[in-house]
Order: sequence, then structure tokens, then C-alpha cells
Amino acid sequence: MNMDEVIEGVKSIDFHHPYTPYDVQEEFMNTVYNVLEQGEGQVGILESPTGTGKSLSLICAALTWLRNHKRSRFENAVAESAKEFTDEPDWIVNQMLKRKQGEILKQWEEREARLKKIQAKEKLMEERGAKRRKLEVGDTRRREKAADEDEWLLDHDDDASQGDENSSGFSKETRDLMGKLGLGTSHAKEEEGDDMSKDEVKIYYTSRTHSQLTQFISELRRPTFPSSLPDSLLPEEPKTESEGIRHLPLSSRQRLCINPSVSRLGSLSAINDRCTELQQSKTKDKCHFVPNADNLSLTHQFRDNALATLPDIEDLFELGKKLQICPYYASRTAVPSAEIITLPYPLLLQKTARDALGIDLDGSVVIIDEAHNIMDAVANVYASAVSLGELKRARQMLGVYVKKFGKKLKGENRVMVAQVARVVDGLKDWLESALGLKSEQGIVDPNALLRSKGIDQINMYKLIQYVQDSKLAYKIEGYVAQAEAQATEGTAGNSPSTPVLHTLLSFLVSLNNLSSEGRIFYQKLSPDDIRLSYLLLSPTHAFSSIASSARAVILAGGTMSPFEDYTAHLFPDLSTSKITTLSCGHVIPSSNLCVWTLSSPGPNAVEFEFSFQKRSNKSMIGQLGLAVLNICTAVPDGVVVFFPSYGYLDEVVAAWSEANSSQSRTASLWDRLQAKKAVFRETKGGSSDEGLEQYTEAILGSGDGSASKPSANSGRNGALLLSVVGGKMSEGINFSDRLGRCVAVVGLPYPNINSADWKARIEYIESTTLERLKTANPTMSTPESVAAAKQAARDFYENACMRAVNQSIGRAIRHRNDYAAIVLIDRRFGTERIRQKLPGWIRGGLAEGSQNQGLGQMMGKLNSFFRSKKADATA
Repeated sequence: MNMDEVIEGVKSIDFHHPYTPYDVQEEFMNTVYNVLEQGEGQVGILESPTGTGKSLSLICAALTWLRNHKRSRFENAVAESAKEFTDEPDWIVNQMLKRKQGEILKQWEEREARLKKIQAKEKLMEERGAKRRKLEVGDTRRREKAADEDEWLLDHDDDASQGDENSSGFSKETRDLMGKLGLGTSHAKEEEGDDMSKDEVKIYYTSRTHSQLTQFISELRRPTFPSSLPDSLLPEEPKTESEGIRHLPLSSRQRLCINPSVSRLGSLSAINDRCTELQQSKTKDKCHFVPNADNLSLTHQFRDNALATLPDIEDLFELGKKLQICPYYASRTAVPSAEIITLPYPLLLQKTARDALGIDLDGSVVIIDEAHNIMDAVANVYASAVSLGELKRARQMLGVYVKKFGKKLKGENRVMVAQVARVVDGLKDWLESALGLKSEQGIVDPNALLRSKGIDQINMYKLIQYVQDSKLAYKIEGYVAQAEAQATEGTAGNSPSTPVLHTLLSFLVSLNNLSSEGRIFYQKLSPDDIRLSYLLLSPTHAFSSIASSARAVILAGGTMSPFEDYTAHLFPDLSTSKITTLSCGHVIPSSNLCVWTLSSPGPNAVEFEFSFQKRSNKSMIGQLGLAVLNICTAVPDGVVVFFPSYGYLDEVVAAWSEANSSQSRTASLWDRLQAKKAVFRETKGGSSDEGLEQYTEAILGSGDGSASKPSANSGRNGALLLSVVGGKMSEGINFSDRLGRCVAVVGLPYPNINSADWKARIEYIESTTLERLKTANPTMSTPESVAAAKQAARDFYENACMRAVNQSIGRAIRHRNDYAAIVLIDRRFGTERIRQKLPGWIRGGLAEGSQNQGLGQMMGKLNSFFRSKKADATA
């Protein structure tokens, strides 16, 4: 089947959208379906602006494809069965086919009946007014007596070493039982004869935040889809019966643990260690929530409830509490039968996390939403850091622990604890000496780091394995926290303090697995503190395990432009024929968007160029203030202005606040802005929620409409919010309708190219691009390949800037009836190279030639735009 036939077939598909989809939604769904249908490692990089119903379109396209794929699979299974009896009489063939069809139908009907029974029960409970129960921490997490000190003592050598062949930390008995239950092991048997789930294609959906996953699940509850069985296999009546979506959310123990004595430990690392320790064969007080032979029926009840009710993580947690079964482990039994699995970035992007959950991406579909920051997300998953202050604390904790238990430590335990202390001392000494270096930051030679105190003589792999298996970090931190609480007569129980030893362990893992894509850096934090950090310079290798195994990968986001980075750094070796890109238009009419490039205030005025070298020009800052003041005059309600950094925002506000020295009676620009609108500013480390609440109230009022009109006393109309690109207000905040009638971006927020990490990134991209070019095109001359490599690095640097700009711009238009103006204040926005890196819908709204005009023409355009919107509202 050629591409044209595939596309033609897709156009005629009913996507079961719960509403009448817009044209851009149809285009988006067709593209997603096409990528999934082609399979064989296809990649779709898709941009659909916020407000265009991206999540619902993803759901409708992906699940429609999945149901159609299953139908085709069942039909093929019956056809394959027929081939086995080609030499038999027709009546035998027909009998065998009827039997095969009957088997498939019976399995499907039994599963659907089981799930529908649960759904009916849930609906009945809702009708009776049952409300979702909330976790009452004070009632459920009762205080327990302080653990006996022996809890913190390291196991004997034979116990500590058992983890060599068992990286999960479970006892043999528990592992055998979990295998029988199908809990988190890729080799587990399918249970209860649900053969329909065997080798089924699944959809794995991931997003950046817990709230985004919850929002996606709420959208998942809107559409209904027909049965996954072909009509020929369904009973005569009814043929159009829908089939529920089998969805399962996965998360960490931190969100799902229902054991109060474990969940109260707080940090993820401490919870993980304590949980796995409670599964050890010699542990006295085992966790009674973990699935076992005695609660097998509860485990199956949990599975069926989870698959029947489209739960979110909170629902799964409450279900576990209700049934008194661990939702973290019991949820694994639902994985084989689930159609769509939602999980946060770290659980999907890290191979060790996928293996621990028993997730096999082979042949499945991976959808990564909010994928504009996927490269940063991959880097963050593998990043680690440890500071001098943390190392000093770790050394002190080791001292306290050894003082208490030193005489009881024997054999390997004594040797390994001493090696941990030596590693801490070595890293501490190196950092103390690095405080004397002139540079504030730089790249660290790992060999030089390991020579400190002879760390390189230690078998680091064996030491890391020991710390993980013995739960050394948890035991030391737990004992020290308990001892300190008792010493101060505190009420903190035995909850560990800052998990510095877990932090150290993460850094040692990075140090021991240095790849060509990673680097170690130092950065001074204060005159007395300095930090070592590991950074992944490129996501290529880390992401390859996903791209190479999945049937198809969809990267979707509201602002994915520019696209080149994803192909160059996530899929550098993938053929262009396997990559589909799409930049959807917006659902708003073109008359609802006004985009202006303000290159200068006027013909003879200084050009706006907020580069690092020129941005401190007092005259330009003053002209910027007048431009913002004029925008506030023309634009009703909310105006949001994004600056390139917190430092520059502070500098600009300070300049605007200065009184005019020649006319001291004239109000400062800052005063004049405050006279026009209530002014708020984002501060580094400040609370975004509080500032946003005040900004919203200044525009919308406190609910009584008090701010709907300009105040008679102040003459103010709305509010002005000064924010930072890449700050808290630039992502995930909804400036819809009156909250964002205008979004302005000041300058291009390029990262600091002189920072150690960006220097390393640029060098890495240049070297790997050069190597790739030489391999792909041996005849290319050295000067040409060097120039091409340097250009690739420059593009990566510029694209990082433009992704941040596009994300900020995307805060404005949020739904079909919304309207806004977007002002790009810098002459460089007028260049063709930068303009091409804006999203298609923004480029489409650009006022032609605006980069060659001044403030007067912009004011005329803005006044005309908002007058027409006011006229539309009153018409």
C-alpha cells in the first residue's frame, strides 16, 4: 500500500470525536492515525496550538486506530486458522472457524461482562451520593513507637550480598509470588487465561506534570468507541455496542504508597528503600498491603476496578486504601489488559524505571505530550548533583552512625562503610580546593576528581551495588534523624532529614556511568559552598531505546517550533521518510489575532536590540518604557510582558523608577505605568500563585465585577504583569480572554553561551556533527564540514531561545473565541531566519512590513484591532 492510499483511507475514518471537530482537528487526527498505521518506527512531530483541543484529538485518533488495529488482528487470527485446514473438507473448515470465532467472542464477552458489572456498581454508588473520599492524614497516619535501634543496623554479609542477583530488592519468595501474579516482571505469565491481552499493542501516554496527566484522563472520559471485535464476530444484537476504554495510570511509590509507616518518610528515595526492605525474606514486620497468596482475590478485584473505571492516580490510591491492597504493586496486574497507560516523564524516559515496572515498549505506541521540553526532560532524568555542604553533612552522619554501630559492623559491612567515607572525603577535598579557582564554574576532569584521596582505587561499581542492596543510605539517614529528634525531644519521629546520602549515591551512579554524551561541572554557590553536577549533553542515546523499540512515537505540543532539533538530536539516524511533521493552524479566525514586530520607536530613533552587549543602553530602556506605556493605553484589561532574564527585568524596573532629572516634577515611567494599570512583576523564587491571583483580581475583580470597568478614582484599566521567559509565568499558566489581551516579548532570551554547560553543549554538537558528516559524505572537504558543524551548533543554540519565546507567546490565545495582540520588541524578530522559527499560526498573523514601521503605526493597528473587537461584542 503506497502513501497516497494510506492517506486516502484515513480521510474516510470516523474518529468518534464527541463534538464536531474543527478542520485543524481533523487534520491533526488524520496525521496521528497515518503515523500509527504506517508503524515500523514512524515518528510524528506535531504542533497544535493551545485551545485547539489537542488532547482530545490525540485520544480520538490513537484509540480509533487501536480499535481498528485490534479488529484487523482478530480477523487475521481467524484467517490464519483457516489456512491450517486447507486440505480438509469445507464443513470441517467451517466448524473449526466457528469454534475459533466462538473462543474469541467468549473471552471478549466474559471480560466485558466483568468490567460492566463493576461500572454498574460504581454508577449506583454515585447515584446514592457516594463522594470520593479524601486522604485524612491525621486519622490514617497514626504515630508509631520509635523503631528499635536494630532496625538501622546493617544486615550480615550473607544478607547484604543477596542483591547481587536480585536488583529488585525482593526476597525469592516474594519474587516467585509476583511472577505468578504478573506483577512487574516481563517474563510473568498471563493470568486467568485472558489470552486476548497477550501481545496486545498498547498506547503509552506521558506528560510533564501530574496535573497535565489528570487533565488528559478527564478528556479520556469524554469519547466512546465501538467494540474492538469485528462485526462478523459480534452477536447479532446489538452490533453498535460500545466498548469501554481500559486505562491504567502508573506512578511512583511516593504517590501510591498506602502504608503510613513508609509514606511518611517523605522523600522518594527513602520510601523506595524502606518499601523494598520490607520485602526482604528476613524482615520481621513485612508490609501487609503487598499482594500475596492470601489477598489474591483483592488483587484481582483491584485490577478489574482499575480497568473498568478510567481512574486517575488519586482514584487508584483511594481504591488501594479501600481494598487494603498496595496500589503500586497491584496496578501491575492491570498492565497486560490495559489499552492506554498514562505515566509521568521519568517513568517512561528512564529504561531502569520501565524495567522495574515491567513496561515493554516493543511494538507499542508512545505519545509524549508537552514535548517542546522533551530534550530537557531527558537530560533532567539522568542529571545528578552534590554540593560541598551536602558532603560535609554526609560525613557527619557517617560519623554518628559509626560511633553507634561501629563495633557491630563486621566483614564486608565494615570495609564498605569505610570506602563510602573515603569517597565522601575525596569529593569533599576536591571541592574545597576548587573554591580557590578563579572561575565561578567550569568542566571537571573525572579522572582528576577520582584521584582525590585515591577514590580511583575503589571498585565503584561494587560499592554502588552494596549501597543499593544494603539500603545503607536509608539506614544511616533514618538512624541519624531519629537520634537527632530524640536529642532535641522533637516530634519528627524517625523521618529522615535531607537525603544527602541518596543524593551522593545518585551522583556516584552518574560518575560510574560516564558516557560520551555526559560531562561533570563545578559551580560556586557561595563563598563557602560549591556544587558538582552531571549533565547529559545530548538525549540521542538515552532516547534511542524508546525510538528503536516502539511501533510509532508521537511528539505533540502546543509550541513545537522550530522542529529541526527533534530530528537532529532525538532521531539523527532516522530516514526522513519515517518522520512526519505538522504545524496546525489555530481554531480562531484570522481577525482575532494581531502580531506586530516593533523594531524601533520611529524613523530616527535607536533600534530595539536587547542583546547582552546593547541592552543596558539607558535611552533604549527609556524608549521601551514608553512603548509599553503606549501599549497599556491601547490594550484593555491584561497585558503580559516577558523579559529575557530576572536580572534584566530588575535593571529595567530600576531605570523606569528613576525620576527625570531635568524635570524633577515629571512622574517617572514606573509611576505613569501604575497610573494606567495595576503593575505586578514576577520575582525569582517568589510565589507565582500569589502574584497571579493579585493580577487576576485586578482585572476580573473578586467575583463581584468590581474590576470590570476602569476605576473612577484611579483611572486604571486592567493590569500589567512583567514576567520572565522561562520563568513560572511562561509555561502552564493560562492567560485567556481578559487576562491576556496582549503578550509582548522583549528581546531574544539566548542562554548564556559563556556558561560551562553551554560551552560543552556547543563543543559536543560540533564534534558529533562533524563525525556524522564525515561518515555520511567522505568527499566533503574539511572546511565545508567544519562550517556545517558550527552552523548546526548555532542552530541548536538559537532554537533553544526560540522554543522559550514560542512557549511564552502561546500563553495568549486559549480557545476559539479568544482574541489578543502579540508584540515582538526587537529588530531581530524582523529577520527572515528568526521569523521562520515562529509557529505557523503566529507567522500567519504577522502584520506585513511591521518591522519597518514604528510605534505610531503600531498604535494605530492596536487601536483599530481592539475597537473592532469592542464593536463585535456590542453588535
